[in-house]
Amino acid sequence: MTKLFTKLHMAHKPAGALSCEGSQNHKEVKITVFDYHEKEFIEELVPTVEACAPFRDKASVTWINIDGLHSADVLESLSKAYQLHHLVIEDVLNVNERPKMESFDGYLYITARMLTYNNAKEAIEEEQVSMILGERFLITFQAEKEGDVFDVIRDRIRNNRGRIRKMGADYLTYSLLDAIVDHYFLILEKLGEKIVAVEEELTASPTPETLKAINKIKHHLVFLRKSIWPLRELVSAVIKTESPLISESAQVYFKDVYDHTIQTIDTIEAFRDTVTGMLDIYLSSVSYRLNEIMKVLTMIATIFMPLTFIVGIYGMNFNTASPLNMPELNWPFGYVLVLGMMVIVFAGMMIFFRRKKWF
Repeated sequence: MTKLFTKLHMAHKPAGALSCEGSQNHKEVKITVFDYHEKEFIEELVPTVEACAPFRDKASVTWINIDGLHSADVLESLSKAYQLHHLVIEDVLNVNERPKMESFDGYLYITARMLTYNNAKEAIEEEQVSMILGERFLITFQAEKEGDVFDVIRDRIRNNRGRIRKMGADYLTYSLLDAIVDHYFLILEKLGEKIVAVEEELTASPTPETLKAINKIKHHLVFLRKSIWPLRELVSAVIKTESPLISESAQVYFKDVYDHTIQTIDTIEAFRDTVTGMLDIYLSSVSYRLNEIMKVLTMIATIFMPLTFIVGIYGMNFNTASPLNMPELNWPFGYVLVLGMMVIVFAGMMIFFRRKKWF
């Protein structure tokens, strides 16, 4: 409901109007700069956007990461410094954007969903990551929570591992997207473990809690599909773009991200089929247990029907001078004989049920 209200709110605002939607408005904006080439790198926490200006004239690759989107002044300064379209800044501020890629004069705008699994809450948390790719720079925006999945990329830059410091800003963009997609696999691994656990519980003794667990996994898979499916279109658009900002050598790596995205989608579809089958098994199990209970109750009712009939006959207590009286009422052993007859009827019905294999 909150996201729906946010979208409706944005829909009624004029184009280009800046509105900050970050959930941590009480915190300061954090601007981190990684400037590197093959021989050296600089990592610096800068106080303002203006402090990034010296890096623009260098031949190295500059990665500017901005944590926090609650300061319109910072974004306006960034827009002026890098000549960004006001609609791009508006999309950056709208943290509910669908993953996409848009081409502008001199840069590409890319947005994706970064997902993490919260073990304590057993929930999937999402955050929008917006990227602006220029000729020798990449600007990334994160808004909603601290921490990300890019630490492995930062370590590669610091320690000069891999080819990242030998490549351009397009390869850095690939690396960040690849880190996001790789984290999807970790979430799918968690869900796979939960599916196996629920399957074992489903086979042993399903309970209403089992149904809740199945529905929760199903909800997670729907959420994942909604977040990952547009990413396939995004990466495909990057591969097909004719922008000079994406070199032919980098397109090969984006194709690898595309393959990984397809693999995650296939895994999600397989999990969805498995969960649907689990739901059918649960409903069948509940139905079978209900049928077993009804069978037992029906057998008990069937056994007591003739016994109730006998008790009803002898409960009439007709003892008159009429020739049609009930002589059994005056028999010395009538009570014992009636009980014996009831036992014989009960035993006969049990033998009949056994031969029919009804229990």
